[in-house]
Amino acid sequence: MEALDVKNVTHRFGTFTALSEVSLKISPGDFTVLLGLNGAGKTTLYSLITRLYNNKSGSIKIYGFNVREESSDALKNIGVVFQQPTLDLDLSVIENLNYHSALHGMPRNQAQEKIKQEVQRIGLIDCINKKIRSLSGGQRRRIEIARSLLHSPKLLLLDEPTVGLDIDSRQMILSHVKNLCKKENLAVLWATHLVDEIDKGEKVIIIDKGKVVKTGKVDDILKNTKSKNIRQSFNKLVKINR
Repeated sequence: MEALDVKNVTHRFGTFTALSEVSLKISPGDFTVLLGLNGAGKTTLYSLITRLYNNKSGSIKIYGFNVREESSDALKNIGVVFQQPTLDLDLSVIENLNYHSALHGMPRNQAQEKIKQEVQRIGLIDCINKKIRSLSGGQRRRIEIARSLLHSPKLLLLDEPTVGLDIDSRQMILSHVKNLCKKENLAVLWATHLVDEIDKGEKVIIIDKGKVVKTGKVDDILKNTKSKNIRQSFNKLVKINR
């Protein structure tokens, strides 16, 4: 069973078509990159998957559950890190995470154990009582990832999670998420416009102007586009689609 199965999804804002017949699949344990320029449709797709927007065409299934018809069963399987920061700056790390665990109806004892585990894994246990406002951008992002994993989701969606971060913070977050795929069979869809975040052997979905223009492993895309690197492939595909 696919972790995420999107079929023929189109979404419009008035007369503007933000997504056009988008289809993609993510398997359990896969780290898949959704690569596209700003405005390509990545955030709109995430908003449809998470039900912030209502998908009126096509279908979106999470571990077999249709998000439109079986929302509760579908959404309990996903964790999300949105492009815009969503932590309360005036609360501490533990207060932010307690609030999130309560929203998911987690028993307090279970929540405290899980919070400690996730904060420990991202190396910020010493910051657990600090106000979010006092943390660096990279630390805040790591806390958001920890928060997204509190309810033990099977699918993790990250929308431009490393934008504005320094190289070390970006690499730390990438490594942490990829390790989760390998060790816990977590399915990940990582949306970005940064081609240097893509490694050989990884699956890439290239989206441009609301359309999926290419899907495949990096090596296959390079071969099909007769390119030396993924940046060159991306530039060729985006240019063709325009």
